[in-house]
Amino acid sequence: MSERKVLNKYYPPDFDPSKIPKLKLPKDRQYVVRLMAPFNMRCKTCGEYIYKGKKFNARKETVQNELYMGLPIFRFYIKCTRCLAEITFKTDPENTDYAMEHGATRNFQAEKIIEEEEKKLQREREEEELNNPMKVLENRTRDSKMEMEVLENLQELKELNQRQAQVDFEGMIDRYREMERREREREKEEDEKETKDMLERALVKRLRDSDSDSEQEESSVTQPNTSNTDKPTDILTTDKPVQGPAAGGVKRAKVESWERSVGTLGGGGALGSMVVRKKPAAPVSKPGPVAPPAVPCSQPDSKALTAVSTSAIKPITMPNGSSLSLLGAYSDSDSNDSE
Repeated sequence: MSERKVLNKYYPPDFDPSKIPKLKLPKDRQYVVRLMAPFNMRCKTCGEYIYKGKKFNARKETVQNELYMGLPIFRFYIKCTRCLAEITFKTDPENTDYAMEHGATRNFQAEKIIEEEEKKLQREREEEELNNPMKVLENRTRDSKMEMEVLENLQELKELNQRQAQVDFEGMIDRYREMERREREREKEEDEKETKDMLERALVKRLRDSDSDSEQEESSVTQPNTSNTDKPTDILTTDKPVQGPAAGGVKRAKVESWERSVGTLGGGGALGSMVVRKKPAAPVSKPGPVAPPAVPCSQPDSKALTAVSTSAIKPITMPNGSSLSLLGAYSDSDSNDSE
């Protein structure tokens, strides 16, 4: 199929292109071109926004009787995307831009407006200076003053930049890190010190509590020991007699302790009925333990009662003959019978 597609035309040897008739086209002929909106605009009819870069099928024509340095100026016709109103704009080779003609308003052209104002002021100044030499002097003086101010500001900026350039940022960062490290160490030392103080206070308090507990235990132990060291039979088994003026006091204390634990051993007392003389006649069986009667005592002692009930009291010799001697004889008779 490729041989059927002919790209070249055949020109005979007697072909003369000057003999081809030229078409007479109008100078304002319009062409349909595809283009994009060169700037943001807003339709005056419906208020629709048309943004830069939107594509249109536009009609293009050459503007008559307008040239810029021999360059033609072209006009473009587009339609609004909402109301189909016609919008026209043309090229502006002087400012390398496009100029809006009618049908819409251009948006975001503040920079262009500022430039136009500056150009307008410059033209007015030039017109004033042409006919007024004093105005020229004033303008030059003002310009020189502004230049001096600009130079001073520029020098200040340079000095500021030099000062900042001399700053050692690495050294500043190192010093800051060192300061942070010292702060952390100080906080750590303070925490350790506080912990140590708390432990010491707790240890001292524990020692004080243990000392107070030990003192209480000692006092509680010494009190019953002082009362229990004197057994009911200690007064009966004393081998070393006490001589001197203190003998009466010691004897009285021992008698009082005996009476407090066992009771008074009088002839008509409670223990008097427990003493039985040995019968020389027929052998007598060993009597069983006799339950002691009620002993009139302010503080009864279970140990003393047990000792009396079991009749395990050793014989002693008292200076005055009382019921204690009978109690000793009774214990001797029991021991002889058991033998």
